[in-house]
Amino acid sequence: MTLWGCVGMSPVLLGEPPHVDAQGTALARRLVPAQRGTRAKLRVGVVGLGKQALDDHIPGIAASDAADLVAVCDDDDNVLREQGSLGVASYREFRQMITAEQLDFVVVTVPHNVGAAVVEAAAERGVHVLKEKPFATTLTEARRLAQVCSDAGIELMVTLQRRFNPIYTSFPQLADQIGTAFMIEAQYTLHIDDPSEGWRGSAAKAGGGCIIDMGYHIIDTLLWYFGLPNRILADTSVQARPDRSYDAEDSALIHFGYDSGLYGSLLLSRFIGPKTEHIRLIGSKGIVHLERGHIRRLGNNGQVEESLTRDQAWKSAAVSQINYFCRVIDGSRVNISCPGHNLDHMRFIAACYASAKTHTYVDPKEAI
Repeated sequence: MTLWGCVGMSPVLLGEPPHVDAQGTALARRLVPAQRGTRAKLRVGVVGLGKQALDDHIPGIAASDAADLVAVCDDDDNVLREQGSLGVASYREFRQMITAEQLDFVVVTVPHNVGAAVVEAAAERGVHVLKEKPFATTLTEARRLAQVCSDAGIELMVTLQRRFNPIYTSFPQLADQIGTAFMIEAQYTLHIDDPSEGWRGSAAKAGGGCIIDMGYHIIDTLLWYFGLPNRILADTSVQARPDRSYDAEDSALIHFGYDSGLYGSLLLSRFIGPKTEHIRLIGSKGIVHLERGHIRRLGNNGQVEESLTRDQAWKSAAVSQINYFCRVIDGSRVNISCPGHNLDHMRFIAACYASAKTHTYVDPKEAI
């Protein structure tokens, strides 16, 4: 199945060889980047100058051999003054920036409830979009944005840095060595002292709490490796700080299962420290344990059989993501995080919220 110009909706591994014709045309298109030579770099604008933009995206653009930062936008004058050293045009209103600058693409790092308007403004001008997660705040909004991008003929790629980290891309190779996989145990938790603080404490502005926000990354990893589950059961909490008022969940426990017999659990929290991120896959002949910067294959007795470590990979992943999207735009790479793929993320998330309300299993494929 192909949707909105995306590759098939089954799990897609980064670097997985595509189908080829008799001359191997598709394979060459996938593996050999366009030779840019003296071709001008793509002109980029950044909308939203928060931590993600300043720590990842702007340094990634600066280090890219394919992109050039030409404009930034933020609705806070103080932030724009503080970032004056960037030496590019600055705007308070994103529509004005998109209209005034001849941009090839925009990087969108704004509060979740603002993202759709930026995508629509870019689509109106034929400007491609590299968007911070989540793709949308609801499944309905996601479907609408997917259609907007398709109608405008633009590429939209959601930023999912783990897909550009070699520790994460090595997972399937190790998983092939542990026999029949039957259980997944995953966790992504960190501590924020006040979950009510800022727009992330409001479900109306954020679309939800830890599931749709920080959870989006590990949900993407699970979908990447295993595909969309057949059933989801979720419970959520807004009780970590009873002295504060907020309605975006601070914690969630999600159970999910596949008709194949594989099943798993995912713990998410914005209140449980220390910061922990891992996926553990248990099979009949071993275990794969994935953490940030480290992956191990173990026997069922817990003895380490092999391991791989890579330090300081996140900066490299940010640059790789920018370069990759530039090649998506010029047609030499497949968009691995396009709107069609992210509809499955939104189905998973919608099923979690529906299950938390009804206290029943929900099939994400039937989410509305």
